[in-house]
Amino acid sequence: MPLLATPASAHTEHEEPGYLAGTGEWDKIELVSHLDFGAGDGRIADVGVDPSGDYAYVAHWGVTTCAAPSERGGRTAPDSGIYVVDISDPENPVQVGFIPSSQDSRIGEGVQAVEISTAHFDGTMLVTNNEQCGPQGKGGVTLYDVTDPLDPKKLSKHFGDRNGPDTNDIHSAFAWDAGDNAYVVIVDNFEGTDVDILDITNPKRPRLVTELNLNEFVAGGVDQEDIGLTESFLHDMVVKQIDGTWYMLLSYWDGGFVVLNVDDPLNPEYVLDTDYPALDPLLPVTADLTPEGNAHQAEWTLDNRFFIGTDEDFSPYRGVFEITSGDAAGEYPAGEFSWTVPIVETDGFDGVTVYGGYGCLASPETVPTADEVRADLGLGPDDQVIVVFQRGPVGDPSAPYEACTFSEKVELGQDLGYDAVIIANHHTGAQGGAAPDASLCGSMGHEFEVTVSAICVGHQVLHLLFGSEPGYTYPEASPAVGDVGETVAIDAVFDGWGYVTLYDAATGDALDHYAIPEAHDPAYAFGFGDLTVHEVATDPQDPSLAYLSYYGGGLRALQIQCTDPADTSTCELVEVGGYLDPEGNNFWGVEAFVGDDGFTYILGSDRDSGLWIFRDP
Repeated sequence: MPLLATPASAHTEHEEPGYLAGTGEWDKIELVSHLDFGAGDGRIADVGVDPSGDYAYVAHWGVTTCAAPSERGGRTAPDSGIYVVDISDPENPVQVGFIPSSQDSRIGEGVQAVEISTAHFDGTMLVTNNEQCGPQGKGGVTLYDVTDPLDPKKLSKHFGDRNGPDTNDIHSAFAWDAGDNAYVVIVDNFEGTDVDILDITNPKRPRLVTELNLNEFVAGGVDQEDIGLTESFLHDMVVKQIDGTWYMLLSYWDGGFVVLNVDDPLNPEYVLDTDYPALDPLLPVTADLTPEGNAHQAEWTLDNRFFIGTDEDFSPYRGVFEITSGDAAGEYPAGEFSWTVPIVETDGFDGVTVYGGYGCLASPETVPTADEVRADLGLGPDDQVIVVFQRGPVGDPSAPYEACTFSEKVELGQDLGYDAVIIANHHTGAQGGAAPDASLCGSMGHEFEVTVSAICVGHQVLHLLFGSEPGYTYPEASPAVGDVGETVAIDAVFDGWGYVTLYDAATGDALDHYAIPEAHDPAYAFGFGDLTVHEVATDPQDPSLAYLSYYGGGLRALQIQCTDPADTSTCELVEVGGYLDPEGNNFWGVEAFVGDDGFTYILGSDRDSGLWIFRDP
């Protein structure tokens, strides 16, 4: 089905950045209602639905919860939390409550309402993640009793892995009732053992019972060297009982998707993992580019014959990074931050590097300005100087303070007058040396006017730039703040946005791929919003249907169509409908459920404009 869209200039609601503008609904999707919470652009996150189908839970990132670094002296009361919405009349949704989060703690992708029945709890439990975004932040998983959604009761808050600083900061969570016991699996943002399973049979006293590093677990279990391309870490997961066995489907970023048998959550068993092909399947063969990876989220179909996975890629251009002097001269893997000035809009960068340490507000070192470096080296005002920061700190005994955001580092480099910023990975991201070129171009942690470009590189590059042997344990030989390194060249190449893959659930084989047409058209790289997929929800009544939250691409409906129903290799993903508002959308979360009238309803959380309710007519 063709995309019903017009250029960003054709609508006015979203001016910075622009968005694709659609013509509203088309086949397979009918808009029922829309509820705007007035939260402001970029403030809405995930959406969950009560098992009854009568209430929705919508995450609010908050405006004052985590103030920008320059505002930290004058915070107001936190406003992050969960909107409680009565959707029993889908045509007239009503906000009926708000559950606040803790100061400097944000709820993002881990919003789930689930029926739990154990000796200690019997009712509906709301599960949320917590990510820290300031000095008072608390991570971990939070559990509420929402058996009466109008009167939520706290069961426990901020439980997680307590081993070390910040290791209970989590990105997502998923709970399940396994009979006598109940469990929740959470993402540990700051440890290689990032699959944490908690026993929540007594939700007031969660217990950590299992920790896994899937890179080690999968490699040890099936005699593989590694499951990743460049960086493998847990991002999201679902758990489902299939033919009497409990399975966990984990989205492991560049490691692809991994399935575990969790009949015994204390002793999970490896089932399968997916592999990315040598070349990106949706780019021209002449592009000769590897897939981006970025396995973000996945769900099994109703009949469990397939699962559909989303690969989230915010940057339509890939950083091309080269060390141009010294013994380590050559090209190395790199990524480009999606929220900084696109490299393709510049003439690229070619200049000397300077080490800036961790680049945090708490860092005790004084980073020299770019002009000071030029003066010391006898460079002219037009000679480019590029600052190199390290991600973190995490686990570095010489830097016993909290890790700061990528955006804090970029803002510091910008304020000091550098032409571009490089952020090198830390030891944990490099998996202790198992992934020396792994890099992570993370999200924007606070708002400021960005005027520079930035890329992310592997930890080994940090050492190669400054003439030391790559190391992955502390203490290590590392440059001093202000040290001058090798010269580098930075450019970019178009590689499109993220896309969707259909997998055979029995084998893990990739069967087909889908992306909206604009996602692989350089003309739509800028000015039309983020054209990458985010999440998928499979239809609870039709095993062939699934729905996608596609950020600036709107809501999309896909159907699995097979020329030979008995042969999964003949199956493909076909777009059969969707919704894209005339004034644009920015969909983050998507959930599907069966209404009292027997129709499938789809909830979409728009980061800018709140909750949208659709129906499959």
